[in-house]
Amino acid sequence: MRRFLQKISRNSRTPEDGIFFDKISKILGFKPNDLHFYKKAFTHRSTNKVDENGNPFNYERLEFLGDAMLGSVIAAHLYNEVPTGDEGYLTKMRSKIVSREHLNELGRDLNLIQFIESKVNPQHFGENVHGNIFEAFIGAIYLDKGFVFCEKFIQNKVIEPYVDIPRLEGKVISYKSLIIEWCQKEKKQFAFEVFDDTGKEEQKFFAVRLIIDKKTIGKGRETSKKKAEEKAAKRAYFALQDQMDNKKK
Repeated sequence: MRRFLQKISRNSRTPEDGIFFDKISKILGFKPNDLHFYKKAFTHRSTNKVDENGNPFNYERLEFLGDAMLGSVIAAHLYNEVPTGDEGYLTKMRSKIVSREHLNELGRDLNLIQFIESKVNPQHFGENVHGNIFEAFIGAIYLDKGFVFCEKFIQNKVIEPYVDIPRLEGKVISYKSLIIEWCQKEKKQFAFEVFDDTGKEEQKFFAVRLIIDKKTIGKGRETSKKKAEEKAAKRAYFALQDQMDNKKK
């Protein structure tokens, strides 16, 4: 009886719920059954909300679920579409489709940030919030409508508009990994080194140089060491592209 009353309460719509329902339906391409899941998908942990059992009420668990659902649907699509692809190829292609960069792009394209409830100013969110709530949104679809509708949404919003297998085959996920793999294959010595930086910005920056066979090939400067290494590797890749491409032939 308690759960029944809770469900009635959840589905009792306010005028604000009606607006939310219409907007969510337009994005989904079908009508949701229970807005409760979608509200949770856009609730940031900074609200400090809890459910009727005292558990945290935010999108983080839904994000985990959505990530798993997205990965499984993409994996099945690749398995069916590329019958000659081995495990390594399929894993690499799936990683390209569900990369953090791509998930952020998907979240931005759907403008999901408009729904987020938070005590933090949206300007202070990191870029990854777009991908996080996109995954949480998929988790909400699964709990609300089941696997068939979840798969349909991923097919319509992710696979059809974005998954171009020939294009993805040439897409680089990590220039750092590409450079390391090439250096190891060609038996070249390499190192990423943080060097002193004289930037005057209030925010801390890391300056990194990539040294290959005792020569600085690329430099990068970013707000984290990881990002700076990736930028240095990307610049090194374009500097060495002719050499690297010739070795592939």
